[in-house]
Amino acid sequence: MSPLLSVRDAHARVIAAFEALPAETISVADAAGRVLAVAPAARLTQPPSDLSAMDGYAMRAADVPAAPTTLKLVGQAPAGGSYDHALKPGETVRIFTGGPLPTGADAIVIQEDTKAEGDRITILEAPRPGRHIRKAGLDFAAGDQPLAVGRTLTTRDVALAAAMNLPWLSVRRKPRVAILSTGDELVLPGEPVGRNQIVSSSGIAVAALVRGWGGEPILFDIARDDAGLIESCIAAGAQHDLLITLGGASVGDHDLVQDALKAQGFAMDFWRIAMRPGKPLMFAAKDRARVLGLPGNPVSTMVCALLFLKPAIDRMLGQPGDLVGTVPARLAVDVKMNDTREDYVRSALSRAADGTLTVTPHPVQDSSMLSVLAESSAFLVRPAHDPARKAGEIVQVVDLAGLPGGY
Repeated sequence: MSPLLSVRDAHARVIAAFEALPAETISVADAAGRVLAVAPAARLTQPPSDLSAMDGYAMRAADVPAAPTTLKLVGQAPAGGSYDHALKPGETVRIFTGGPLPTGADAIVIQEDTKAEGDRITILEAPRPGRHIRKAGLDFAAGDQPLAVGRTLTTRDVALAAAMNLPWLSVRRKPRVAILSTGDELVLPGEPVGRNQIVSSSGIAVAALVRGWGGEPILFDIARDDAGLIESCIAAGAQHDLLITLGGASVGDHDLVQDALKAQGFAMDFWRIAMRPGKPLMFAAKDRARVLGLPGNPVSTMVCALLFLKPAIDRMLGQPGDLVGTVPARLAVDVKMNDTREDYVRSALSRAADGTLTVTPHPVQDSSMLSVLAESSAFLVRPAHDPARKAGEIVQVVDLAGLPGGY
């Protein structure tokens, strides 16, 4: 039997099989969470001219060498309006936040530092040139491209794009991911559960992950252990950007799924990797169709989805598709030597006042226990053949709180 594929080798093979999907144009109002395909250029300069940042009076600083000094009020410049004459020596204009500076003005004195008597405005604090003024282009200039290709747009980015006078943005099309659970033993949540059946959670979990990572999930009905039915489901699922299969058959993981894939001409890239949980991972391809077979065990499904499904989605969104990153943490307890498989140990992560992290593995690591996964805030990553380690040693962990998509 050939040796098991390492996590990194399997990850490299998966992401090499995907490329960025075509772009589509959408309303800026719908762009939050989408990935930019084209860097948009600002269609105007913001602010378009020098504006007041406060309510007060605009003046020439040279006219008020010392306070108090009295100037003549000659007009006003509200937001959305303007004083369309050049200031003459000794003149001032009432100005409001967002109002454009009159020609010749170079300073603002706030309302609280003045005294008004009709058209006589006494300046109680000498102005400084440039104070309380938002210079033209302070935010951005026409033609600027502050949002880069490949950026996942936040609500802040959407606000910026709207301010740049962009009604439309070019983004990557969402990857369409079909999800197929197989097995006579599975029932959907809420359905009667037979004596030898279990509630299917993996498909629902994967659909939520796909949606959170920027894809569009298509959740198929559960396929019973029937070769013809599984073949037809695979044929339908392969029409999407990616087909995820979950589990195989009661007699062995992926037995019927593998046979169905081979019958339709799919080439099997790999189907076993050296990791825990998640050894029976499968990847197959045919022309432009890609199939990622995740273990049916729910915890294994979730771990493998993070390591292989998310990078595949990232690649289709025009991003690098890197393996999930780790951070250093201090072990809270001793751990035994690891075996030949890279282990993703469900753990609790705590942070001290100085920012240092401490990781505590859960005492039970059964890969069927979703309650332990739900309680976990980290994966302690133990390389294959990692030696026994003592409490206090530094190890690498995946901080689940820092992951996107609500993992």
